[in-house]
Amino acid sequence: MAGNVQIFNDSNFDSEVLSSDEPVLVDFTAVWCGPCKKIFPVIEGLAGEYAGKVKVGKLDIDDNPNTPVKYHVRAVPTLIMFKGGQPVDQIMGAQPKKRIQAMFDKASN
Repeated sequence: MAGNVQIFNDSNFDSEVLSSDEPVLVDFTAVWCGPCKKIFPVIEGLAGEYAGKVKVGKLDIDDNPNTPVKYHVRAVPTLIMFKGGQPVDQIMGAQPKKRIQAMFDKASN
């Protein structure tokens, strides 16, 4: 996994995401998901650009079923931006870089 993209799971979600002092983008994904693979390079690049401003991580919905249910994730990819332990922005599906970057810009201000 890329150095700027962490792995989140049901066990570390509270400590890594909800208790984070910085905004956190969670990429709800699955290994079989083609659109997830398509947008990952964009997410990985933005994770590098916003390092120190926005924490970024992936959560596999098949290996970690509890967290996606809690946040009503019904399709992958779903990107949810958390700030202060609360979801503040969400997009579903493979979106253009501009839309994903807007989540980072909004959260890092």
